[in-house]
Amino acid sequence: MAATAHPNRVQQQVVKGRDHGKFLRMSDDTTMMKQIQATHTPDGREVEVKPIVQVIEEILNHATPAIDGTLHGNPPHLEALEDRSSQDGLRGILEELAYTIQKISCELSCKCSGGGDAHATTMAVFNMLSHYSWDAKVVLSLAAFAANYGEFWLVIQLYATNPLAKSVALLKQMPDIIEHGNSLKSRFDAVTKLINVMLDVTKIIIEFKELPSLFISPDMPPMSSAMALIPTAAYWTIRGIVACASQIISLIGTSHEYISWTTESWELSTLAHKVSSIHEHLMQQLILCHQHIEEKKQFEAYNHLVRILEMSHLDNQKVLKTLIYVKEDIQPLLQGNTKVNIEILRRKTVLLLISDLDLLHEEIVILHKFYKEQIKSGVEYEVVWLPVVDRSKPLNEENQNKFHELQKEMPWYTLLHPSLLEPAVVRYIKEVWHFTKKAILVVLDLQGKVVCRNALHMMWIWGNTAYPFTNSKEESLWKVETWSLKLLVDDIDATIFDWVNQGKYICMYGGVNSDWILNFNTAARDVAKAAGIQLEMVYVGKSNAKEQVRKTIAFITSRSLGYYWADPTNIWFFWTRMESMLYSKTQHRKTIENDSIFSGVLTMLSFDGSDQGWAVICQGPTEMAQAKGDMILKSITQYSDWSDDVQQIGFVPALNKHLRTLHTPEHCNRLILPGINGDIPEKVVCAECGRPMEKYFMYRCCTD
Repeated sequence: MAATAHPNRVQQQVVKGRDHGKFLRMSDDTTMMKQIQATHTPDGREVEVKPIVQVIEEILNHATPAIDGTLHGNPPHLEALEDRSSQDGLRGILEELAYTIQKISCELSCKCSGGGDAHATTMAVFNMLSHYSWDAKVVLSLAAFAANYGEFWLVIQLYATNPLAKSVALLKQMPDIIEHGNSLKSRFDAVTKLINVMLDVTKIIIEFKELPSLFISPDMPPMSSAMALIPTAAYWTIRGIVACASQIISLIGTSHEYISWTTESWELSTLAHKVSSIHEHLMQQLILCHQHIEEKKQFEAYNHLVRILEMSHLDNQKVLKTLIYVKEDIQPLLQGNTKVNIEILRRKTVLLLISDLDLLHEEIVILHKFYKEQIKSGVEYEVVWLPVVDRSKPLNEENQNKFHELQKEMPWYTLLHPSLLEPAVVRYIKEVWHFTKKAILVVLDLQGKVVCRNALHMMWIWGNTAYPFTNSKEESLWKVETWSLKLLVDDIDATIFDWVNQGKYICMYGGVNSDWILNFNTAARDVAKAAGIQLEMVYVGKSNAKEQVRKTIAFITSRSLGYYWADPTNIWFFWTRMESMLYSKTQHRKTIENDSIFSGVLTMLSFDGSDQGWAVICQGPTEMAQAKGDMILKSITQYSDWSDDVQQIGFVPALNKHLRTLHTPEHCNRLILPGINGDIPEKVVCAECGRPMEKYFMYRCCTD
């Protein structure tokens, strides 16, 4: 037979519920916070709280899930628990703290059983723990409650099967708790909710304690904001512990006639809301602290990277490990299906191919060609692909697939995963090496020194001949170059040079205007016949217009208009080399006034930027005549006006002479400069009249 609760206790519970709002308001007062701070006199003792929290969680986790089943007569199956008594030195930690935990446990049992003032009990606990840090205060208080809470549920769980537990339950007059579990469920749910948020706040207070002082100090925002709130968080956590203890103790010896009161559940829910709000605010501050720490870490990492790259080294290992992956726990590079370490690059010239995941297939194809030709070219270097991705969000499935597909295309070394490229390295790549969107090729010599911040343009112009890809090598190569068919075509198409050796004239033309192409081909063949020369027509397309070029090639084929580059990679490479020449000349501060190659390159790019066609007619490797579509077509159709000059000075010189007579003040040339990584010329003059061109900004997205 269950005992009836003492009337005074019930009355005290009611009064306590009515006064709860007063306690909530009072605890926010500055006066009360001063009381809490007055109890805080830490003496420097440190408590290893994490192992204790693990034990607390084990107690709460084994008690809480069992509530529903136990109250309905279905005690849970308990698995054998790991013996943690000696793990992590836990036994030694608890031996030193057992007395303190027991004192708090007794304080909770005695004060709460009498329905005492919850605030006074909370302050009593603070006074007991005055010499401990804030995180230790809440952990030790939670440990004391967990011990009482665990004993309570242990008796209830074993009541039906263990005679000892049954006897203890009878002495504590607990059978009503088991028999009338349904009416208690809301109260236990409220206790569980409050316990969970108290545990969350406890953990976050510990996290603040563990933040590295090297990167953030207590007086530094946002840490200072959190430090100001932690005493309040500690108070409400311990205040919640007192409330939970009161609820559990009030059930012992209480008849089911009185246990259906909802005042206590309301109190617990209100406290849970309060503690949860504190947790949310602390979490926001913690996020800000982690952001601050990460920024500080990246700042230090960036400065370290700058120092490493400015220093002299015996080999390239320190530089490569700082750039690619500073840790030693994995092999960060992949070649084919084989993972390798950075050590494999020791004593080698390393070319860092840096791009995003939109690296063009054509770029890989051409670089692959030169990579395979190393031995034949008498050079030796290694290429490593470093993919730069947005680190602020995880790689989605689409980008994961793009990354792996690009990896499969590359015969050289690639980074195992884009996440291995640290934010500080990405920052350095963007700020110092000026990587934006287009791929760059950074060259490191045998000692890891950067000898060229972007050798991709050298690779495109001269291939492996540009090795070791230094600025001095680039200058020496330009000294022997002239604006010629050889520079224009290089080894893109050997057929053209076979024709040159046979004494044939070469006409390279481009654009995507089918009417102009038909008219120009017809007129050019007629003039070649009239002039008695062998003229080969070569269509080289237009940059950044794949679909239009494909349709134009289909038109040329259907009309049997002659030779064209069937491989789109050749067309891409032809125009990319023009862009690379512009970049290189710009880097060497050349201008159209003092450099004939620069003038020729700008002319070709202005041709490509127009909506018309264009043509370059060559005789041998050096003689060239070039003009945009309407002008070259007009000259060809007026052949009778300059045919006499052909007999005297030759076909190409005569054509050039006539073209000069067609220049008029009225013209409109458009030059679209590519998005090169480097200096854009401050001044660009018109290829036709030599006057400075107006500067505009153009953003282009072309999916053709």
